Amino acid sequence: MICPNLKCRSVLSVPDHARGKKVRCKSCGMRIGVPMPSSNNPVEGEALEKEPQQAKSG
Repeated sequence: MICPNLKCRSVLSVPDHARGKKVRCKSCGMRIGVPMPSSNNPVEGEALEKEPQQAKSG
């Protein structure tokens, strides 16, 4: 995650338990809301496995 402060732009390492909460940038002190993971994006470490679709022969 990158600090949204245009004068800072530090890269923040945010743990999973901080999702949905606010954290403070250690460089500039700005409070930043950490987004929740979206339902269509897999969480890190989880892979979505899709079965390959087979073409129908006519």
